[in-house]
Amino acid sequence: MNLKKILHDLQKSMDTSDLVSARRLIEEHLELLLENKNLLKRNVRELVDILASMAETGFRPLSRQELNQIHHINSYASTFDLRGLKLSIAENPELLMREDVKPYLNADAKALLEGMSAI
Repeated sequence: MNLKKILHDLQKSMDTSDLVSARRLIEEHLELLLENKNLLKRNVRELVDILASMAETGFRPLSRQELNQIHHINSYASTFDLRGLKLSIAENPELLMREDVKPYLNADAKALLEGMSAI
């Protein structure tokens, strides 16, 4: 893919607020975009900077499956289904060890998980 096509597609995605496509394009062509940063519009340049800093720090975003597991944990905690909650914790212990998961948990889940010493 040439640079003009990438820039056009990226700006089109940003104009239509299709951030998923924009992020995918940026992640695929990060080095090329960083080299030609002066050709980018301000909103695209800021998104490239954010994604570049996230890549440098080793930040890994939550996957769709992990978000689905968090949703199940929240629903089990809201209905006070301790058996389902314990099963979800047993299946995904590494998910609850991540610090970036806590903002996704509701108040019920946080209280129950802290009481169970899971977080």
